[in-house]
This record gives sequence, structure tokens and C-alpha cells, in this order.
Amino acid sequence: MPWSRIISGIIAIALALTASVLGGWYFTFMFMAIVYLGQLEYFELVRAKGIAPAAKTTIVVSLALLAIATVSSSLADAVMPVAGTFICFYLLFLPKLASIADISTSILGLFYCGYLPSYWIRLRLLGNPAMSNIPFDGYLPDIATINLIKQGNFAALPQGLTVTLLAFFCIWAADIGAYTIGKFFGRTRLSDISPKKTVEGSVFGIAGSITVAAIGSWYLHWAGSPWTGIALGLLIGITSLLGDLTESMMKRDAGVKDSGQLIPGHGGILDRADSYVFTAPLVYYFVTLLLPLLE
Repeated sequence: MPWSRIISGIIAIALALTASVLGGWYFTFMFMAIVYLGQLEYFELVRAKGIAPAAKTTIVVSLALLAIATVSSSLADAVMPVAGTFICFYLLFLPKLASIADISTSILGLFYCGYLPSYWIRLRLLGNPAMSNIPFDGYLPDIATINLIKQGNFAALPQGLTVTLLAFFCIWAADIGAYTIGKFFGRTRLSDISPKKTVEGSVFGIAGSITVAAIGSWYLHWAGSPWTGIALGLLIGITSLLGDLTESMMKRDAGVKDSGQLIPGHGGILDRADSYVFTAPLVYYFVTLLLPLLE
């Protein structure tokens, strides 16, 4: 594995962990930066197909959607159709007649790069407002909380923090497991969409996600543990893989190898964030709808 890939990966993980612990607007600002850069790459892929989307407008309303999700999760659902309508109206009054492709790729940019990532913000907000102790609705564990954590009492932390970190760890386990096993032991191609992905790597990656989630559910004392953790790990493992393949499909259609060159050894933001896009809503509803039914 190239050192550039390892170093940039470590830096990305450190930034993600810092923003996750702080929560509040710190976490939102991190995702705003990711969404902004990711949408720039997405619209470059779209333009490579000769399509003229409402890029600037979509980026602005997507960032507004993330900010609103930080203030009110339920309000973000109402903003989504309003933002989509605004994008359509914008395209309607352009001097050049917009095509169906212009409209659909703009709305997909809002959904794929704005609305779905907003669920990470909603997930991190679970339990955080009541425990915020630094400016901008942020959170830092105090000495008493750290001592409780050392004793294995993770319930002392905001629910959103523990679940967000668990989801991140599952995705990282899936990515690292799939990459390592696929590189050295992979023999069976998974899909023509992404020729380097193998069945062996994918299976091991999903198994890694399941293992991390099962252990996490035990530490967090979830009802039905470890089976609830196994179910969540399977869900995250499969969804992160499908998210990766979806982004690969878009790159293949656009005729490019990477969505960008921002991250040394990894490619663009979309190349690294693709596993997270579809995962967030499923984890959010798993925790807010399914787990309470089992208690």
C-alpha cells in the first residue's frame, strides 16, 4: 500500500474523529466541506457527459439543507422538496432551454450529495443538544465522563456520538478488509462496474463490518445484542459496498478513473465518501425506529 495512501487515510480519520467527538456545528462544518468538494467533483462527472446542470444553485441549497438539518432534523425533510423545486425554477428561466438530463442530474446532485449526507448530521445530533458544553453546540467529555468510559460505561457519552463512531468504524473495517483481502487473495471479480473489486474482498469486508458492529452493540448494551449489532453490521457492510459501486458506475459512464485528485493515494472526495452516502439514512432509522421497539 503506497505511503501517500496510508498517511492521507490517517489524516482523514483523525479529522473525522475530532469532528465527530465535538459534534454540533463542528461536525456540520466538516460535512459542509465534504459536500461542497464532493459536489464539485460530481458536477465535473456530469459535465463530462455534455450535460449542463444547475451546479452553483444545487451546491448552495445543499449547504443550506445541511445547516437546517443541524437546527431541526424534521425541518430538513420539508426543505428537500422545496430545494428541488427551486432548482427546477432556476433551470426554467435560463436563456438556454434546459434538458431532462440537466434537471435530473441537478436533482440527483441535491439528493446524492446533499440530502443523504444530512442524515449523518441528524445521527450525530442524537442526544447531543442536552449534553453540549462548548460553544457552537459542541461537546467535549469531562474528566468524570472519561473515567466512566475507562470503566466501559459508554452510555455516559451522547447517543449520537457513540452510534456515529460505531458506523464509521464499521465502514472503515469494511473498506480496509475488502482492500487488503481483495488485493492479496481476491480471485473472483465481483462486478464489471469495478474490475478491481473481488467477491473474496467484499465478503471479508462485510464480515469485518459485522464483527465491529457486534462488539459495539455489546459495549453499548443494545437490546438483542449481539444480534442487533450483527444486523446493523450486515446492513452497513452491504450498503457501503453498493455505495462504492454506485460511484464507480458514475465514473465509468463519465469515462474517468477517479472523481478527482484531492486526496493523495485515494483520488477525489467522492472516491472516499461513496461508502458513506447511502449508509447514513439506514443507520439513523435503525437506531431511531428499530432499536426502541426491542427495548
